Amino acid sequence: MSAIQYDLGSDQILTLTIDMPGQSANTMNGEFRTALTDTVNKVKGDLDKIKGIIIASAKKTFFAGGDLNELHKVTREQAKDFEAMINSLKADMRALETCGKPVVAAINGTALGGGLELALACHYRVAIDDDRTQLGLPEVTLGLLPGGGGTQRLPRMIGLEAAFPFLMEGKKVNPKAALKAGIVNELASSPEDMIAKARAFIEANPKCQQPWDQKGFKFPGGAPHHPAMAQKLAIAPAMLRQKTKGCYPAPERILAAAVEGAQVDFDNGSLIETRYFAELATGQVAKNMTGTFWFQLNAIKAGGSRPDGVEKETFKKVGVLGAGMMGAGIAYSTASRGIEVVLKDVSVENAEKGKSYSENLLAKKVSRGRMTEAQKDEVLARIKATASADDLEGCDLIIEAVFEDSDLKAKVTQESEPKLVANSIFASNTSTIPITQLAQASAKPDNFIGLHFFSPVDKMQLVEIIVGEKTSDDTLARAFDYVQQIGKIPIVVNDSRGFFTSRVFGTFVNEGISMLAEGIHPSSIENAGLLAGMPVGPLAISDEVSMTLMQHIRAQSRKDTEAAGGTWQPHPAEAVIDAMVDTHNRKGKAAGSGFYEYPEKGKKHLWPELENLFVDQAKARSVQLQDLKDRILFIQAIETIRCLEEGVLRTVEDANIGSIFGIGYAPWTGGAIQFVNQYGVRAFAERAQQLADQYGERFAPPALLMGKAENNETFS
Repeated sequence: MSAIQYDLGSDQILTLTIDMPGQSANTMNGEFRTALTDTVNKVKGDLDKIKGIIIASAKKTFFAGGDLNELHKVTREQAKDFEAMINSLKADMRALETCGKPVVAAINGTALGGGLELALACHYRVAIDDDRTQLGLPEVTLGLLPGGGGTQRLPRMIGLEAAFPFLMEGKKVNPKAALKAGIVNELASSPEDMIAKARAFIEANPKCQQPWDQKGFKFPGGAPHHPAMAQKLAIAPAMLRQKTKGCYPAPERILAAAVEGAQVDFDNGSLIETRYFAELATGQVAKNMTGTFWFQLNAIKAGGSRPDGVEKETFKKVGVLGAGMMGAGIAYSTASRGIEVVLKDVSVENAEKGKSYSENLLAKKVSRGRMTEAQKDEVLARIKATASADDLEGCDLIIEAVFEDSDLKAKVTQESEPKLVANSIFASNTSTIPITQLAQASAKPDNFIGLHFFSPVDKMQLVEIIVGEKTSDDTLARAFDYVQQIGKIPIVVNDSRGFFTSRVFGTFVNEGISMLAEGIHPSSIENAGLLAGMPVGPLAISDEVSMTLMQHIRAQSRKDTEAAGGTWQPHPAEAVIDAMVDTHNRKGKAAGSGFYEYPEKGKKHLWPELENLFVDQAKARSVQLQDLKDRILFIQAIETIRCLEEGVLRTVEDANIGSIFGIGYAPWTGGAIQFVNQYGVRAFAERAQQLADQYGERFAPPALLMGKAENNETFS
């Protein structure tokens, strides 16, 4: 059975229905390419009998885009063959586009990447008006560019400037917004209406040619040489570099392909695009990002870490203890997904304050037209703010999000646990204290688990699920279900102090502060963080977290370590933190001053006094930027390997996804473990040893890493 059904009606309108066998969505794989070539040859033979062509889909969606399984495997050695294959596919699309007959895309559902590019190669696009449908070119988010003509057709259709957010940011829109942007031509109310409108266009336009194939075509908004456009394009590479920090080649190649292609005819522009596409597809950054953001993320979402044999649970009533920033965020994320929430604090006033957090977020949505006032009221009605534990009666899950203190957590656990319905789950949102330790306060430690959310909860997608020594598989499976029910990404880790994300995050922050202790200029430290690909510098994030909290966590960790008979190992960063808080009264952003100044008007900036207090001018001048970048990325990757070695991390997928979505580890790397793999395990171990010799034992390669290096194995 062909992937494209060929149906030439008695009215001489040809319907090409794409229906990839054995797949839930249509993709541009080898089977599709063969079917397209056969179809185009048949069209050429039947051209005299054809009045127009409708390209439709038999699937729920229109077309999902390129086959990432294929793309991920392409090597640099295969680049020439890959280019030839892409050009052949594009030649077939081009043959339909230039056949002289009207070609209409009947977009019944989501059209992303190559799917939208196929639609752009048509003369007219009719989409069913459904807000769930997405149209866009998201290739850049995987380190790629739209290689099926997207960088050439879209700018010619809507103008370079209007096309850039779709091309370089991967912006996705619903059909209404696509119509407004000029990406689709007409909306339909139903599949029947869509086909009727497609036929009407064919009847009204017996001959069709794309605007860019017509003599005298002018670029909407001006071609690159147009004075106004030339002015904008002159600064575009610098602005882009400021965003990408040189870590992401895809946006830079997209800009190049679009601008260079706009200065030649369409067919030559298409060849330029293919060359850039092949460069990216065979490059390491795309391999890193595709591997993690597509294959590994989908494996997690499919329940790869969820124990088998446990029936899926749907939660109806969730208690949240503590209405501070975290608790308020958890309440909002839960209520937004249709679940009843009891938000408890020591006073009704505190609880109401926590509820107002949701009210503010929802009000913003209303003001932006993303929700109605009635929908806002509906969500708020699900959150009950209270000071009474009795209101927790009937909860099938309680999450404690109180202050990071073992005794306080034990107290609220014992007070609220009896209110749960039989065999329900009690979870702690602790970021550092071991779950096994906290579960000692529970009457049912097998039903006790860690659910570590990240701040701000409404924006951060990750939840780290921590399994204590006595946590049952049944509890883990149901906790996994809750995380997915509220639309978050779950990773599963075993118990330890700081678990995985807090441990690794701590190394990033501490390394930055250690550099300051060594005399390195704070600007160099912050720049090194950004140039390595971290979202913010280590000093800025220290201010966000607050140095008083760091002191508190350290004190709690030290107390617990020594109580267990261990010896506390001081870190070089501790003296700087203590000096900042205890001597200079600079506690962080919330207190109004930390490593940075926070003027009421104007942008934050580094505290000038840091230079006098800490900087060694000779050291600051001689330090190598690459050393600083390596220290920031290596220290986090080494700690991640230790977490694998100790069995805290269960899978490489959880390590990569958790490091990016939980800590902000440089996304271009594909995650902390993929960074090691792509660096080369042996080369990584050697560089880690160099850093250990220079900066201390914390960089020493763990035994697991050395074993992999000796056997020339990657982490998988």
